[in-house]
Amino acid sequence: MEQPTDIAVLICGAGASGLTLAIDLARRGVAFRLIEKLPAPFAGSRGKGIQPRSQEVFEDLGVIDRLFAAGGVYPPQREYRPDGSFTDSTMMEVSDTNPAEPLNQPLMIPQFLTERVLRDRLAEYGCHVEYGCELTGFEQDTDHVAARIATAAGEEIVRARYLVGSDGGRSFVRSALGIDFPGRTLGVRALVADVTLKGLPGDAWHRFGEGDMERQIAICPLAGTDLFQIQAPVLPEGDVGVSAADLDAMIADRTGRSDIKVGTVGWASVYSMNARLADRYRVGRTFLVGDAAHTHPPTGGQGLNTSVQDAYNLGWKLAAVLEGAPVDLLDSYEEERRPIAAGILGLSTGLLTQMQQGVMRRGREVHQLDLGYAGCSLAQGDDDGGRTPAAGDRAPDAELVGAAGKRRRLFDLLAGPHWTLLQYGHAQAGIAARRGLRIHRIGEGLELQDNDGQFQRAYGVKAGDHVLVRPDGYIGMIGNVAHGGDLEIYLAKVGLTKSPA
Repeated sequence: MEQPTDIAVLICGAGASGLTLAIDLARRGVAFRLIEKLPAPFAGSRGKGIQPRSQEVFEDLGVIDRLFAAGGVYPPQREYRPDGSFTDSTMMEVSDTNPAEPLNQPLMIPQFLTERVLRDRLAEYGCHVEYGCELTGFEQDTDHVAARIATAAGEEIVRARYLVGSDGGRSFVRSALGIDFPGRTLGVRALVADVTLKGLPGDAWHRFGEGDMERQIAICPLAGTDLFQIQAPVLPEGDVGVSAADLDAMIADRTGRSDIKVGTVGWASVYSMNARLADRYRVGRTFLVGDAAHTHPPTGGQGLNTSVQDAYNLGWKLAAVLEGAPVDLLDSYEEERRPIAAGILGLSTGLLTQMQQGVMRRGREVHQLDLGYAGCSLAQGDDDGGRTPAAGDRAPDAELVGAAGKRRRLFDLLAGPHWTLLQYGHAQAGIAARRGLRIHRIGEGLELQDNDGQFQRAYGVKAGDHVLVRPDGYIGMIGNVAHGGDLEIYLAKVGLTKSPA
């Protein structure tokens, strides 16, 4: 047996959440290992929608243009009547772009392509997924987690400062911690399959038998591929065939058509829909992210997105504590993310009920742009209770003009692993520069000008106000900080102490 290895973070599970966490740690220079018990990358399209808030996360991580190049827009719904006629409609409500929300429509991209883009980004940091490595046990004390990993070469012991379970709905990490996973089975069993197919054009999401859970079937072209995804409710018990012949028979039975033929089946799954939420997200030095902490029905495309944002929330906090920030900072992960998951579970199950009734319209409620952490311990503002946005809310984008005359997008200034302090007008509080904090001054005669008023409108600020933006793009503090004392206390709480003179 090899000698124990020391690393900062061991990530168990290389799906979208594990990869997101790995990229965030890699860009911060944190030593980690990312292991996956599967022998090769997941090959299916289980999650195929990237919501606008997750797009902003991926923009910060440097992959948004790659994802858009690999994917595409959601096609219109084509709902067929029994006589073969059909009606086209838009599933996604379309809203105009605005400077505060430059990414405001879901992107369709199958999960295997999303994860491929993330793996490529991880490789640019010199890091990779270790496939065929299964976590078989672990113990933790006040200083480390000792993990046992089974590989083709034998068992290995890894010592890590922290362990993160991103190992899915049947999480070994969650089970080993003894964390309950209450919730309910939603009474819907479904088939999903990625196939090549002839007989339907790739310009629409074809839907047959809407509102009839025994006859319903949907066949959707997968953007960026030559594949279609078949989705269909199936009987709650019994075997369900997933061969090409089996799928042909199901399609013919439910559509009344014999011209739609499956070629090859790339991936298929039959599963029961669940809504479950872990009682805890953390035990000692071990954390849960993604499906290990919550499982959703697929309606509304919320599961993968919530998982990615779990990892994005946890990554900077782990890095900060490893750099010397107070360990209490890690308590804010569960405080912030678990209520988000609880709310999204309610949304997803409500959308499932609508789907069972034949309603498939989706609007802003699935975009996740309005979710935030107001009222949590890292959200601090002044006494103006009516302020919009408030501490804890997502930080909007805006277009500014630099003193050199070039237009500067606020999101470009926020991008990266640092905190950002925006001072509006000639602020009275003098906050010293320090590692991990970038300070930008906005106003006439300052570094940046708000010539079009976009920043002022987006943030509702007045002269003398400060906006402190977290590394994950949420407002930590907002308001007038005349003497800077409260701001200094806050910065110390998250590990941003003054640099030595």
